[in-house]
Amino acid sequence: MKAAMPLMSMSDFCQEVQRVMSTLPKEFHPYLDNVVVEVENYPDREKLLSAGFTEEEIDEGESLLGLFEPLELTSMFGSDAVDTESMLHRLTIFKGPLEEEFPSLQQLKIEIRKTVIHELAHHFGFTDRDLEKFDNTPNPFQD
Repeated sequence: MKAAMPLMSMSDFCQEVQRVMSTLPKEFHPYLDNVVVEVENYPDREKLLSAGFTEEEIDEGESLLGLFEPLELTSMFGSDAVDTESMLHRLTIFKGPLEEEFPSLQQLKIEIRKTVIHELAHHFGFTDRDLEKFDNTPNPFQD
């Protein structure tokens, strides 16, 4: 992974992610109570492997912009035995890969928003295939 000149401080980046979360329609809020949103500089090798990257892809510098990690119960817990509504799901946004891929501040802010919304869509059951058109649109937020 190459080091990019930071476009934002970690604090400003976290504030941008928080701003995106605060602009979501209020109708979504009840469904987000069990989602923790975090920001990290880079995903570690373990996260990349668990997301389906091969060793070769990781060695070539492939990375993630964001990751939604739903709560996964082991088979010893039946879905009716545990109230999963109160358990936390994790959404992580990765600052380094976003800044490397989008070196303009304006495009970086658009991509932070796209990444947050993409990962939240997984929380609502959308697949990467479902999100292809959204992901391939440079700015899906323009009127």
